[in-house]
Amino acid sequence: MKRSLIFSVAVVFYTTAQEISLFNGIDLQGWNIHGTELWYVEDGHLVCESSPQKEYGYLVTQDHFQDFILNLEFKQESKSDNNSGVFVRSTIEGIRISGWQVEVAPKGRHTGGIYESYGRGWLIKPEPELEEVLNENEWNALKIKVDGDQITTWLNGTQMIHLEDEKIGAGKGSIALQIHDGGGIKIRWREIKLEPIVP
Repeated sequence: MKRSLIFSVAVVFYTTAQEISLFNGIDLQGWNIHGTELWYVEDGHLVCESSPQKEYGYLVTQDHFQDFILNLEFKQESKSDNNSGVFVRSTIEGIRISGWQVEVAPKGRHTGGIYESYGRGWLIKPEPELEEVLNENEWNALKIKVDGDQITTWLNGTQMIHLEDEKIGAGKGSIALQIHDGGGIKIRWREIKLEPIVP
């Protein structure tokens, strides 16, 4: 008599949960301001602008987010060479932040790369030819995927970097928008939407 053996294989699928809008287009509900730089809403856009103090400034989500896909759009309106960025899994005291910054900067300054503040510095930069993906003085779409110890970024649909890092994998915290010190910076943000990744 022939016997048939049936093997059961467990497969875990990872999906995204319902999309969350982190910015309502009206006010800064759900965010905390750190520092003296200016954060305000204008024409349905979230705007960050240098104050006379010309210090670092951060706008930090009140909630923590671990594994997610974050989509947002930004437009750089100033001619300053100074940068901004999006921090993931970050913690902050005053204006001293720990976490990982996805760079948002003028062309040639590594938008989409990953920088670790008060730590190892640059972890990865996009290839030089990818600097041309940035649309200067126009809206740009930035996508960030953080899943376990892996982080991937896309700018205007083009993958900029992919990084695996144990320290990032162990990180926990908020999402934060940054304005660099030095003055002369004005950036608009809109369509800030997050999809949690759940097993």
